[in-house]
Amino acid sequence: MVLIQEVYQEKAVPELQARFGYKNIHQVPKLEKVVLNMGLGEAIQNAKLLDSAVEEMAQIAGQRPVITRARKSIAAFKVREGMPIGCMVTLRKKKMYDFLTKLIHIAIPRIRDFRGLPRKSFDGRGNYTLGIREHIIFPEVNYDNIDKIKGMNVTIVTTADSDEEARYLLELIGMPFRK
Repeated sequence: MVLIQEVYQEKAVPELQARFGYKNIHQVPKLEKVVLNMGLGEAIQNAKLLDSAVEEMAQIAGQRPVITRARKSIAAFKVREGMPIGCMVTLRKKKMYDFLTKLIHIAIPRIRDFRGLPRKSFDGRGNYTLGIREHIIFPEVNYDNIDKIKGMNVTIVTTADSDEEARYLLELIGMPFRK
C-alpha cells in the first residue's frame, strides 16, 4: 500500500509546481487537516447511541472524538440548546496521512456500487467534503458489535486557493473522482 505522504512529496509537489507555475515550494497547496463528523439526531432519545458512535469513531480515527452539542433550540426537532447531538475529530500530520491512506486504499473500494466520488463537493476555497453513508466500510469497525449503521462526513482541508488546485492535488494523491 502506497502512503499518501510519500505520494504527496514525490509526485504531487513537482506536478503541482509544473502545472500552476509556483516559483517557491511553499506556494504549493498541501493538506492541512481532515475533520470527521458524525451527526446523530437519534441521540436525543437514545444516549447509548452517542456512546457507541464515540467509540466507533475513536477506532476509525485513532483519536478520541469530541462530543458536539446543539447551538440553539429547535422545537420541531425536540432539540434544546446544549444537548449532545454528535461527535467530531480533527486529524493533523501523521494521523491525517494515515487516515487518508486507509480511506483511499481500503475504505472507499469497499463502498457498495461505487462509481467514483463527486467532483462538485468543493466549497469554493479548496476544501473537499464527502459523505459516507455506512461507517462499516472501515476495517476497524467490528460488524458484530454494531447496533445501528451510522453515516459520517469527511472534510479534507487544503491550503489551495481554488477548487481547481485542490481537485488536482487530491487527484494526484489518489482520490477516485468520477470521470
